[in-house]
Amino acid sequence: MNLREIKKDIEYVIGAFIDDCSLFSSVNPKADDEALGVLLDEAVDLYNDLKDKVNVKPEGGKKAHFAAIREELIQKTDGLYAKLSEVVKKAGEK
Repeated sequence: MNLREIKKDIEYVIGAFIDDCSLFSSVNPKADDEALGVLLDEAVDLYNDLKDKVNVKPEGGKKAHFAAIREELIQKTDGLYAKLSEVVKKAGEK
């Protein structure tokens, strides 16, 4: 794993989440745009945080550093998708 791959992974995963939020908002007129805005802000903050972490020179090995960042990306993105799922459920109840 190298720097270019981890940066592409961050952009792809968070970009896909942002696309999913935008798609849900455009398809569902009952979508809570305020809640989606909060989720988008969290996604952008996560993107910036992870990009900052990637650009820090690791004291240990690069492989372990990038693996930890990838794990954080997966865990936090899963959390964002769980929150998006709640927003979708609430829109379906309206």
